[in-house]
Amino acid sequence: MIASLIAEEFSRNIGLLSEAEQTKLLKAHVAVVGAGGVGGLHILTLARLGVGNFTIADPDVFEPANVSRQFGASQQSYGRNKAEVLAQMVQDINPEANVMVFSERVTRENVAAFFTGAEVLVDGIDFFEFEIRRMLFYEAKARGLYAVTSAPLGFGGTLQVFAPDGMDFDTYFGTSVDFTLEKNLACFAAGLAPSPYHIKYMDLNKVDVKNKKGPAVAPACTLAASLLTTEVVKILTGSCPVRAVPHYIQIDLYRRKLKKGYLWLGGRNPLQRLKAWLIYREFKKRMV
Repeated sequence: MIASLIAEEFSRNIGLLSEAEQTKLLKAHVAVVGAGGVGGLHILTLARLGVGNFTIADPDVFEPANVSRQFGASQQSYGRNKAEVLAQMVQDINPEANVMVFSERVTRENVAAFFTGAEVLVDGIDFFEFEIRRMLFYEAKARGLYAVTSAPLGFGGTLQVFAPDGMDFDTYFGTSVDFTLEKNLACFAAGLAPSPYHIKYMDLNKVDVKNKKGPAVAPACTLAASLLTTEVVKILTGSCPVRAVPHYIQIDLYRRKLKKGYLWLGGRNPLQRLKAWLIYREFKKRMV
């Protein structure tokens, strides 16, 4: 069956992937948490690259506000669970794919089941859902797995890869279990975008921290998916070295900016602490 899939459905991948690498992808298992704006595109792109096994978790349903950027959202999917919709889309791409659906929230009680068989964690969680993200990144590290995140910011995207033997989540972002949610979100934002190019043209008044909403556009989601899925291919096939944090990438298409950086000391970098404090101050204004 794998030989048939390579010869037909995924034949155009060959030349950029070898047949051996394509075989590895077809046998690979990826755990994706979040099936919305970025998560949905991560899933569909990985499926078209030939990843053959998925665990998809998302407790939410699609609604009209999602259609501007979430590729699973349509008139036909409104009111349906996002993980279930994306699972069907994966199997429409590759009927031989195996997909396990978690239509409930991932918690400490079911996280072991969520990670069963997985080789890498793909982060598609909403920006404001900090605690579940932090828990999952530490669970991945404890299981010896890579965890990859790519944030859509403005008309751009960022990329951070966490290696099981590398810098951990709190050290890179400067977050802590002792901080408030707002302070952790500020540190997280500063670590995602050490060079915040999008601030030049983004209306910060549209960031609603209290109601966990902010502006997002489709091109940023597609860019984020391209960044993340390429790294996942490298991890799963072993075809190219992976640069984990404190290395990071930032691209802003609107301003034509590209930054490949190394965040010395991660979130403990004095400049990063200052950025986090400034972001925290803005968040506090919007909580009033």
